[in-house]
Amino acid sequence: MEPVMDTEWMARGKCRDMPPAIFFPSDGLGVQAAQRICADCPVAEECLEYALANRIDHGVWGGRSERERRRILRSRRASRVALPAR
Repeated sequence: MEPVMDTEWMARGKCRDMPPAIFFPSDGLGVQAAQRICADCPVAEECLEYALANRIDHGVWGGRSERERRRILRSRRASRVALPAR
């Protein structure tokens, strides 16, 4: 089943008036530049959760790089596996 998520938050993102290419960088410096923009974005948490729920593989979402999002997902999976059955 596909995740269903509200996307109204997108209209409040700091990125709304910026070129999308900023958030799809080709190097680490570009990632850092995008992360600086996201650092004080009012919807960074919603953005990150959207990218995680929808398994978005590319770009900076919610201030997190592709690699960081993969780590978050692995950590969440490991936490679910480690929980004792009730």
